[in-house]
Amino acid sequence: MRCLKVAFGLDDKGNLFEWHFGDSHVFAIYKICEKGKIELIEYRDNKAREIEEDHEHGHGSLDKFRKVIEQLHDVDVLAGWMFGPNFLRIKKQSNKVAFYTKTRDLQEAIKRIIENFDRLWKEVLEKQEK
Repeated sequence: MRCLKVAFGLDDKGNLFEWHFGDSHVFAIYKICEKGKIELIEYRDNKAREIEEDHEHGHGSLDKFRKVIEQLHDVDVLAGWMFGPNFLRIKKQSNKVAFYTKTRDLQEAIKRIIENFDRLWKEVLEKQEK
């Protein structure tokens, strides 16, 4: 059975974080399979929040990007309500697929992953081949 490992960026109330994915309080890591089987694996504190960004030059520091990718090294899909400037780095410089959930409700976001499973699976395979 095909399964994806998905990280959802959450706030302190369990909703998808309302700002950039890399600023999420915690990452909820789920195993989501093609037939709709869902398993919560764990929660990981977002250590990238500790990195201070130079706000004169905006968000999207390379250090923050690296820290997020490092702590989510074993994840296929990064699912968030909003991504910042590091979205392009995720897309071009990582083996991760970024997915806009278009909702802050975690259960609805999980449903959207399931609805888009085939497309996400294909994107993950393409990233792995590079």
